[in-house]
Amino acid sequence: MTIRLYMDQHIRAEVTEGLRRRGVDVVTAFEDGTADWDDERLLDRATHLGRLLFSQDRDLLVIASHWQSIGREFAGLVYARQREISDGQAIHDLVLLTEVYEPGDMHNRVEYLPYS
Repeated sequence: MTIRLYMDQHIRAEVTEGLRRRGVDVVTAFEDGTADWDDERLLDRATHLGRLLFSQDRDLLVIASHWQSIGREFAGLVYARQREISDGQAIHDLVLLTEVYEPGDMHNRVEYLPYS
């Protein structure tokens, strides 16, 4: 099984489309009808769907850290600071992540982008 992604509502459409052109299985919060949900519900939804959440929202780092500390399960979180990553770099790094890792590798884990 390969990693499937769930895109937070703040992720640019160009990133999502670039990933899809490269064969990555992606669902957006807008497509799923969750764009107005709070961050905790969004992480829970991505986990329920078995998808790794990609976000640029720092609040999710706090939530993921709290969940790790209390043993609450989540599929994984990929975080990138908005001003430190271009669309092209995000696409490149996310494709690499899906090629290198299996879903279980990301379980209860936070991954930070960019890689380089």
